[in-house]
Amino acid sequence: MTGNVQIHEMAWAHDKLWFVNTRFSCLCTLDPIHSFVARWRPPFVSALTPDDRCHLNGLAVVDRKPRYVTALGTMDSPGGGRADKARGGVPIDVPSGEFLARGLSMPRSPRWYNGRLWLLESGTGTAGVVDPSTGRYEPIIELPGFTRGLDFLGPYAFIGLSQVRESAVFSGIPITERLTERTCGVWVVDIRSGQTVPFLRFEDALQEIFAVQVLAGRRYPDLINDDQTMLDDSFVLTDEALVDVPAPLRSVSRRDP
Repeated sequence: MTGNVQIHEMAWAHDKLWFVNTRFSCLCTLDPIHSFVARWRPPFVSALTPDDRCHLNGLAVVDRKPRYVTALGTMDSPGGGRADKARGGVPIDVPSGEFLARGLSMPRSPRWYNGRLWLLESGTGTAGVVDPSTGRYEPIIELPGFTRGLDFLGPYAFIGLSQVRESAVFSGIPITERLTERTCGVWVVDIRSGQTVPFLRFEDALQEIFAVQVLAGRRYPDLINDDQTMLDDSFVLTDEALVDVPAPLRSVSRRDP
């Protein structure tokens, strides 16, 4: 039981599951006895306290080691990361603790892909790459929503978009000034040209997407439903056992061999 540490992204590194402990502004691993094991925090964060000092949020693993993170700001005070959310965001190199770029608007979802560091600048609704040698963020595409959640397959980037809530948290950022109406969905972008290929737009009910994950080679994934009644009364049986189940109770799912 971790307690309410406001976990953001998670990733496997070697044999451990690392997660971004946003509330304590650090990277952690799980532990059977303790709430978490603090492994790393940004050099500018002076104490391990549950007050979300920089809004640490994204994690990229390279060569099975935590390598890059993103934070909304570089303040060292309770809730300080949101103070300059419009232009205070940074990607950070974990081994050195150095900033790879500065002046970003709510950066998230750092990913190392094809020899480049990708991330989303959520506050502008863009996806792009960071050049560590120059400290510049170069947008590849501008999208019609708050970008959050990124994965890749071949030459395509899968990007989550959210409408973002109309609240103080999201006020004063470029995308709310650029777009009066924002979209929730998943966009597929050809990273060679920066052009949208297909997209999936949610018209109703769903307003936010937090993460996007490509399940390569899986055509019929299962989803965990939080409907307790459904969980209590749904069972997956072998084909042999299904023969003895009355037809009205059966729902056969096609699966890849």
